[in-house]
Amino acid sequence: MKKSLALFSRKKACRPFKDYYAQWIHALNNTLLPLLRRAMLSSSPSNLSTHVEMVHHHFQAYYEALDLAASNDVAQLLYPEWRNSLEKPFLWLGDFHPYLFTNLLRSFLDDGDDDDDDGDHEVGETCSFCDTPWQILMAWKNPSETLMARIEQIECALRLMVPALVARVRNAQLGLFDRVATDWGLFQGKREGAKAVIGKAVMGQMDEMLGVFLDANRLRKSVLAEIIGETNVYQAALFLEGLAQFFVGFRDHELLSEFERCTVPIN
Repeated sequence: MKKSLALFSRKKACRPFKDYYAQWIHALNNTLLPLLRRAMLSSSPSNLSTHVEMVHHHFQAYYEALDLAASNDVAQLLYPEWRNSLEKPFLWLGDFHPYLFTNLLRSFLDDGDDDDDDGDHEVGETCSFCDTPWQILMAWKNPSETLMARIEQIECALRLMVPALVARVRNAQLGLFDRVATDWGLFQGKREGAKAVIGKAVMGQMDEMLGVFLDANRLRKSVLAEIIGETNVYQAALFLEGLAQFFVGFRDHELLSEFERCTVPIN
């Protein structure tokens, strides 16, 4: 299937997306993430807000680039040979599953619930064992009811939309098989006729798969934007730091080597 999609692709991307992704990860890891962490140690909320917005914009630019690359050649994203073995188990329709966002968000909520800190710090005070500002330390302690309700709404929407997109992929694949099977006998094994049948069927599937990919990507973008929109600047900073660590960590050479030496299969 992967080779068929590549064979009948209407146009190739002038620049492989893997090259863009390598540069995007490098900028995230070496520039934006250190700046965000430095701002998190600052006492200026406006400075932190600027760097939160910069990291968020970097992620949104990434998803816009995914859309553009898909419009040129969706096969390089749906069947990404350039992704490493550590990334692939977490992919869903061309990129990381949107559950990554909500599960990460839940981890902060769980950490806040399990925190034994009694909260007897003064605003602006720093922790006795680190330089982290009080606002960062307490960002996820006792989140508002409004935020909790909005998180549940986001998760509910995902539980509805993810299966619907999966069903569209399944239906597109079944449609491909039906079209090929129906027309195959008409050409009695003739090479040119068979090629035309497969080409027409694959092109039809590519159109549908492009639509599914763009919708899946729109879902990822919207979930991320909603999380950032609903959280305060300190919560958003911690969330984006964690999300960036996920993306960067999947490209860590030492971690990847250790993973590839592991003999336990991952389902």
